[in-house]
Amino acid sequence: MAHPDGIVDLSVGTPVDPVPALIRRALADASDAPGYPLTAGTPALRAAIAGWLARSCGATGALGVLPTIGSKELVAWLPTLLGVGPGDTVVIPSVCYPTYEVGVLLAGATVVRSDSLTALGPTPRVKLVWVNSPSNPTGRVLPAEHLRKVVDWARERGAVVASDECYLSLGWETRPVSVLDDAVTGGDYTGVLAVHSLSKRSNLAGYRAGFVGGDPALIGDLLAVRKHAGMIPPAPVQAAMIAALGDETHVDEQRERYAARRDILRTALVKAGFEITHSEAGLYLWATRGEECWQTVDWLAERGILAAPGAFYGPAAAQQVRIALTATDERVAAAVSRLT
Repeated sequence: MAHPDGIVDLSVGTPVDPVPALIRRALADASDAPGYPLTAGTPALRAAIAGWLARSCGATGALGVLPTIGSKELVAWLPTLLGVGPGDTVVIPSVCYPTYEVGVLLAGATVVRSDSLTALGPTPRVKLVWVNSPSNPTGRVLPAEHLRKVVDWARERGAVVASDECYLSLGWETRPVSVLDDAVTGGDYTGVLAVHSLSKRSNLAGYRAGFVGGDPALIGDLLAVRKHAGMIPPAPVQAAMIAALGDETHVDEQRERYAARRDILRTALVKAGFEITHSEAGLYLWATRGEECWQTVDWLAERGILAAPGAFYGPAAAQQVRIALTATDERVAAAVSRLT
């Protein structure tokens, strides 16, 4: 079927709404930056990160913090930066963002996909456990009790827990909990790291602005390596991050935009015969028609809608597709029209 107004691309979770004006001003005001930026982040940025983690993640203990060049580079390089290598095992979610696996392979370590650590048996060589809540792609949110069990399990084995929390600000049907929350770690962040991004909450994907917080000793180790590896957010971006972390009004406004798109897309998909699972948070609807994902991708493509096949995220997702909320209101409306 031809669509003169073009395809509706709901396959990629890239923000399309404007960068908030206060963040753009902060970037511009800091653009006269002839010197090298600090890998550790300016004192003002470190304070802004720590303050945000305390307010938004319930972190009451002594935190180490570090800015990153977005979150993807940290996800890809964290195993290597932590010294994980051949003979070591890294646990990743059974259905997850592909870069977790790529990062393990870059380090030469072994990947195990599992959502149940008890199913792993005696595995003394586990060095890193990735959790992702809210999940990309499923939108699943892990409760504090689950996260606490993961942390306890990892500590017994001397492993690090890295929690990817880039969608934490986008809870719909439940309130996502950070691994840094007192309900999980009680202010003791030994062996625990929380990875965050401003790409989704502040529309800053183009700025490559992320950060990590948690165990001060681990943060110190990461900083020591990153200084030499040149993993340094530019100084104007660091200034923009301070502005973004200090303002929640723009986050609330963006959340309202996504909520409206989510409501009409979800309704249209259900009416079209899809079943939506999880999806209680984040920027995606995790959908199925009870068939192989590629058939569903073809069905949607015939209607001028592009979705991501679940197979991209792991063998367990062979019948799912990921449908993003990151399209303009006009494009979302076009998708709804085509579905109905």
